[in-house]
Amino acid sequence: MKTILSKQEPQPAKILIIEDELPAYRRLVGILDTVLPGAEIVGHLDSIQAALDWFDKHPFPDWVFLDIHLADGSGLDLMKSIDIACPVIYTTAYDQYALDAFKTSGIDYLLKPIKKEDLQTAIQKWSKYKQIWQSAEKQTSLATGEYRQRFMIRFGEHIKSLPVTDIAYCYSSQKATFARTFKGQNYPLDYNLDSLETMLDPKDFFRINRQYIINHKAIDDMRAYTKARVVVKLQPPVEESPIVSSERAADFKQWLGA
Repeated sequence: MKTILSKQEPQPAKILIIEDELPAYRRLVGILDTVLPGAEIVGHLDSIQAALDWFDKHPFPDWVFLDIHLADGSGLDLMKSIDIACPVIYTTAYDQYALDAFKTSGIDYLLKPIKKEDLQTAIQKWSKYKQIWQSAEKQTSLATGEYRQRFMIRFGEHIKSLPVTDIAYCYSSQKATFARTFKGQNYPLDYNLDSLETMLDPKDFFRINRQYIINHKAIDDMRAYTKARVVVKLQPPVEESPIVSSERAADFKQWLGA
């Protein structure tokens, strides 16, 4: 499913699937290929222990699809063990766990065999929720006239406060926006990069192109590129180091000096 993108295009959505039935996994991958074209499956796990090990070594993906009945226990127990800071969609053949699922940070509950229409509805519901949340938070920010000190992130009934000082950079991916911390964790933000530019202190953050706003502390290395552009190596690293666009290069160098 992974596609090759140019450096100026947004990164594909990264999806983790936790499912112990191979036919169900293959069906889900096929549907995702049409609903989220270009998405990248970053992992296929079949147990709670494998998931715990995976999250201990990797940043959060953009989406998690979680089966409730796994080889060594319940996916609900996994959600109680880890604060998964990305949208989680449950997949199961049983409907009696729906109430317990929504008490965690799951955003939807899909019954097997999963239908394309149900998956599309789940993703659209998440998009609508983000728009409402983004509008309310933006109005609050404009009313205070101050730069943000933290962002509130919500999944189901769970709320997390993310300090701005923990953010290494913000980036867009598949029409969604995420913050990556210096510890390598990804958190979804309810704002686009245009809005974030007005919320983040310009002394610390700079919009280098259409896809990235970076913290100066996240710059690991830089090198000259064509047409006066600059390649920026970030920490935590990304697959392809972002490039400061030519129209922003002069301001970027001035920002570094300031």
